[in-house]
Amino acid sequence: MATVTKKKLINDIAQKNNINPADVRTVVQAFLDNITECLAEGDRLEFRDFGVFEVVLRKQKIGRNPKNASVPIIIPARNSVKFTSGKKMRILIEGSTKSDVMDKYATDTSKKLEEVGVKTW
Repeated sequence: MATVTKKKLINDIAQKNNINPADVRTVVQAFLDNITECLAEGDRLEFRDFGVFEVVLRKQKIGRNPKNASVPIIIPARNSVKFTSGKKMRILIEGSTKSDVMDKYATDTSKKLEEVGVKTW
């Protein structure tokens, strides 16, 4: 496994879509800035099939100093960002191949649509 940096992500998107990397960089940075602003305001961000970002309050807790375990330390409550992966991402991460994910997702979606009376081909 490798670490994918923002620079690599931008270059990959630019190359795969034949777009100027500077344009991709502008859009990616604007996207990340917007996500940060929304989370700072306490908003919940939901990207279907990808996942959900939300701000959660971590409760105050008592910790221990490793150098002096007999003295408890109060760790204050704080806000934190929680990410919950979406269905397609979970399936892919669990070890399926990309085509397996797309096949399963298409099948699941078709079944759900048929349940509500929408015909699929």
